Amino acid sequence: MIPNYGFIGLLLFAAIAFAVGPLVLVALIAPRKGSVEKGETYECGVRTTGETWVRFRLQYYIYAILFVVFDIETVFLYPWAVSYLGLAELGFGLFVLVEMVIFLVMLAVGLAYAWASGDLRWV
Repeated sequence: MIPNYGFIGLLLFAAIAFAVGPLVLVALIAPRKGSVEKGETYECGVRTTGETWVRFRLQYYIYAILFVVFDIETVFLYPWAVSYLGLAELGFGLFVLVEMVIFLVMLAVGLAYAWASGDLRWV
């Protein structure tokens, strides 16, 4: 049992080394010369004119959040579909099916609410 924990510790050490190693390496060998040009706002090689901080409409963020919510739905739906047959053979088929129907109904209600409140209208 204890040797199994050794593999976990080795994997944890390797993960930390791969994450921290490049940061330490860059800190040691990166050039440290700063200039005024490096601190300027830069976009597509053209100097900006006017205000560089542009406000975006809140509707873009709502679209992004709705996309993430329905993208997560597919992330939950695929493993459920893969394991459903095995769970049905164990006698949990109806229970798992009802749970997924409840989940999909909750998502449908959320979509209906977003649609009714006008959040899906692109203006």
